[in-house]
Amino acid sequence: MADLTTTFVGITSPNPFWLASAPPTDKEYNVQRAFEAGWGGVVWKTLGEDPPIVNVNGPRYGALYAGDRRLIGFNNIELITDRPLQINLEEIARVKRNWPDRAVVVSLMVPCEEASWKRILPMVEDTGCDGVELNFGCPHGMSERGMGSAVGQVPEYITMVTRWCKQYSRLPVIVKLTPNITDIRHPARAAKAGGADAVSLINTINSIIGVDLDRLLIEPHTGRTGSHGGYCGPAVKPIAQNMVAEIARDPETAGLPISGIGGVTTWRDAAEFIALGAGNVQVCTAAMTYGFKIVAEMIDGLSNYLDDKGIASVQALVGRAVPSIVDWRYLDLNHVDKAVIDQKLCIQCGRCHVVCEDTSHQAITASKNGRRHFEVKEEDCVGCNLCVSVCPVPGCITLRALAPGELDRRTGKTVSGEVANWTTHPNNPSATRQA
Repeated sequence: MADLTTTFVGITSPNPFWLASAPPTDKEYNVQRAFEAGWGGVVWKTLGEDPPIVNVNGPRYGALYAGDRRLIGFNNIELITDRPLQINLEEIARVKRNWPDRAVVVSLMVPCEEASWKRILPMVEDTGCDGVELNFGCPHGMSERGMGSAVGQVPEYITMVTRWCKQYSRLPVIVKLTPNITDIRHPARAAKAGGADAVSLINTINSIIGVDLDRLLIEPHTGRTGSHGGYCGPAVKPIAQNMVAEIARDPETAGLPISGIGGVTTWRDAAEFIALGAGNVQVCTAAMTYGFKIVAEMIDGLSNYLDDKGIASVQALVGRAVPSIVDWRYLDLNHVDKAVIDQKLCIQCGRCHVVCEDTSHQAITASKNGRRHFEVKEEDCVGCNLCVSVCPVPGCITLRALAPGELDRRTGKTVSGEVANWTTHPNNPSATRQA
């Protein structure tokens, strides 16, 4: 059986599934229930200085739904913990004493002043927790006070605060990055320059979830007003995975431990993040949608996957997909794919034909010999994968790679089997030429 134990920046947990800093980790009661359900670790909801901040007493969340009302996006306007610092510290200490085998990391956010960090770090360290996570990502409320993403958007501030934390604490320091920037590599490099032991990402994306069209009010709203908030959930996973992969493959940050966050709902999501370079994953929206027991499915699914693939441990999966990611200019322009429809599986819905006819390359028939029939016309197919993406029947439409020596009926050229990318392609005026 595969080993799900992970050691992340020296912090050991029985599995790679941690709860992210959020409402599910706001108090001892919640964390106790989470550990009973099987979660490997938690990042305690972000602590700040006293007096505590004040959260709104009204709608804090908004949701984006798929057609079947499955929640795919989640928006929140909640701030950091609104409970006194001392109460949080006492609860953290009890939890860690009662669950010594679980990871307990404490998220922190205080003003961007050395004295504030110097004051809070020893108090947190005295709880016996395993590490701290610096919340440089919150895009609302706290950012307006010069914290959260207001720090995470300035690499120099990231480096400065991280250095303070490494100076005033012996705990591992994880820097949580904001996605509300142009290039995630710059804050990751800044965190590394400051001595960060790891980074975690992504925090929530700045967003407005919707509008109440009857009353013409932003959603969610408290009274007659609302505010932009932080967007998370399954819909942000592709954005998060891109950013995780960018850090994993950047020569300046390669090898920097990553805790992957953003839309992790199933074991598959977790496995993808890990294959893209994450050493563990953090979960929030899935727990808030389905409850803490969802972790049991994640644990079983990941364990079965690793066993099926003959992968001995979580660590052995970390980063395995990273070498497959390149810049667009290095893609093989001589590779040719063609779509193929399995007529035994086809339910004759016609979606492939409609989307190809209306929005793509008119490469799928609608009839044959006067009867409804959907078949790929290879002379027009560019292998774009649109038909595969919209087909409601798994495996009905697939792509077939043309082998070297085969004729591409669309171009009239024989597939050479030689790799040619944009840096060497004859259509590129700046291409590298062979002597």
